[in-house]
Amino acid sequence: EVYFKNLSKQKQKEVMEKNGNNHKLRVCVATCNRADYSKLAPIMFGIKAEPQFFELDVVVLGSHLIDDYGNTYRMIEQDDFDIHTRLHTIVRGEDEAAMVESVGLALVKLPDVLNRLKPDIMIVHGDRFDALALATSAALMNIRILHIEGGEVSGTIDDSIRHAITKLAHYHVCCTRSAEQHLIAMCEDHDRILLAGCPSYDKLLSAKNKDYMSIIRMWLGEDVKTRDYIVALQHPVTTDIKHSIKMFELTLDALISFNKRTLVLFPNVDAGDKEMVRVMRKKGIEHHPNFRAVKHVPFDQFIQLVAHAGCMIGNSSCGVREVGAFGTPVINLGTRQTGRETGENVLHVRDADTQDKILHALQLQFGKQYPCSKIYGDGNAVPRILKFLKSIDLKEPLQKKFCFPPVKDNISQDIDHILETQSALAVDLGGTNLRVAIVSMKGEIVKKYTQLNPKTYEDRLALILKMCVEAASEAVNVNCRILGVGISTGGRVNPREGIVLHSTKLIQEWSSVDLRTPISDALHLPVWVDNDGNCAALAERKFGHGKGIENFVTLITGTGIGGGIVHQHELIHGSSFCAAELGHIVVSLDGPECLCGSQGCIEAYASGIALQREAKKLHDDDLLLVEGMSMKEEEIVSAAHLIQAAKLGNTKAESVLRTAGTALGLGVVNILHTVNPSLVILSGVLANHYVNAVKDVVNRQALSSVKTVDVVVSNLADPALLGAASLVLDYTTRRIY
Repeated sequence: EVYFKNLSKQKQKEVMEKNGNNHKLRVCVATCNRADYSKLAPIMFGIKAEPQFFELDVVVLGSHLIDDYGNTYRMIEQDDFDIHTRLHTIVRGEDEAAMVESVGLALVKLPDVLNRLKPDIMIVHGDRFDALALATSAALMNIRILHIEGGEVSGTIDDSIRHAITKLAHYHVCCTRSAEQHLIAMCEDHDRILLAGCPSYDKLLSAKNKDYMSIIRMWLGEDVKTRDYIVALQHPVTTDIKHSIKMFELTLDALISFNKRTLVLFPNVDAGDKEMVRVMRKKGIEHHPNFRAVKHVPFDQFIQLVAHAGCMIGNSSCGVREVGAFGTPVINLGTRQTGRETGENVLHVRDADTQDKILHALQLQFGKQYPCSKIYGDGNAVPRILKFLKSIDLKEPLQKKFCFPPVKDNISQDIDHILETQSALAVDLGGTNLRVAIVSMKGEIVKKYTQLNPKTYEDRLALILKMCVEAASEAVNVNCRILGVGISTGGRVNPREGIVLHSTKLIQEWSSVDLRTPISDALHLPVWVDNDGNCAALAERKFGHGKGIENFVTLITGTGIGGGIVHQHELIHGSSFCAAELGHIVVSLDGPECLCGSQGCIEAYASGIALQREAKKLHDDDLLLVEGMSMKEEEIVSAAHLIQAAKLGNTKAESVLRTAGTALGLGVVNILHTVNPSLVILSGVLANHYVNAVKDVVNRQALSSVKTVDVVVSNLADPALLGAASLVLDYTTRRIY
């Protein structure tokens, strides 16, 4: 951090010298509506707090100045910003022509304002038609443009407007890695793109613990409890107005039937908004005892309302972006947000064409609590944006440069912009050791910590938290941005709730343990938990032999025997989270006793514990040691001694390993006949000792149709940690609709 600060000061000094020592950057921020102000306000506060570097001019236009939409310019005044200019630019109307006329009116009025202000740079947000007028005016008047939230993908005309503004803008601040890659693919100059995160997250991530009950009561009534109300926010879809009005009617009907207290916000200024308001009044929403219909809620209060709601429903980008920070369930209706990256809290109802379909979605989502998602930001966007603004050299040519293909595949931004490598904290809970690692998006283990796994629940959880906090702090020093925590543990796990249901005898006091809540609360990061066998399969899917393979099985051969099944690119958990307990496939009715209480399981033959048991028997009968082997008196007999003896020609040891390999091979044959994968991957410390025996058994015992299935040894050095990281990097947090 000290290095970055010194580097930043040096860069700012150089820029100040280039721009003239006494020149402050004159920044014009133009805001059009309540939604874009929630993103721009944190930047405006940051600019205002550094008067030695910046001069701020605020221009207000659009729906801010319309009474029907709450006269939201007042909240800008309440935030103590001086509004330099108010421009009435909205032409009232009910169709697409009104939006076109509004853009034209703004284009007529803006040149005079910009001539008077003469800003060095204009900050424009998002994808609204008002923003297109702002960007067009500034570009034609040779004013530099900084565009916030470019590169994202969604439905309706907003997509086209957003990308049009991108082409006019000189600098870009984006929120996600995908958005950054989209901007690069659109031939924008990579040196002028900053991956900062969403500015509103700077406020969101510090807001949830504030007093909220008074806010909930003020907007929804004295008798409302947390998680027992709904927030509804739906806008017209300008490319299909008639269908979006019908969908809004169905939504209101479903909400009336669902019979929960609901806060309904009026829609944006768009073609079709008046018709939506008429639908509300026709159904008596403003006078219904279960509904509160409002034109506007201040952003600080809106945060608290959605953070503690039982559900949010509608088609607002707020639902798929900001609400994920709280894990509040969201029902996204229709196509307005098609293409947006979302967390697992969002349930999409693309064809919301019946009341029953929407009602069923409400029944599925209401009252749930999902992991908090930081897809769109980590709470540090504004410092990055201010640093980026200070680095702008006004003596550079104004003319934009386009970087046409081939596109350079940059993993991270220039170090001056402090763009960290996206990474995960991976935790591996083994029978002996507890390990925590920082793992990059490419599967590189940047830093690893190892401690002995404590015997008690309290000590174990305390150590996990301590190691995770240390690793998260170290991530800053190694330039890594932690997206979340993935935990790989033995036993049966409910990954939806992050709970270890019960564990093997190897890990004591580890049943009915909620891992997600305490770790997420301590680190303020989303947390995912899964069985170690499933994690190994995820590691293979993302980084190993399973990459691009639709159906494969992973078998772990270590202290125990475990595994994971990937079918049609998805991990199989089973109805009670017991799928892929491959170590407990029975291969003999009268075989040795297994730790699970059964007999003849693969694990009872081929696990490290089973081999150690057989090694001890041979040692007790003085049949283990052969020429070339020696053991100290206090040394514990292990599976490694058995393997060494077999290599040195001990026929008894060879027989034990052969039996173990045959048992494992029979288990693989059963798997091939049941699941029919196209690949079997053997993982773990014993994999190399078993692979040939397994292939032999498959060749002898399997049906001819599956004999050609490849059986390979994993090439991953640490599948447990890589699999835990995959939970964060790929399996859950980066779902795209």
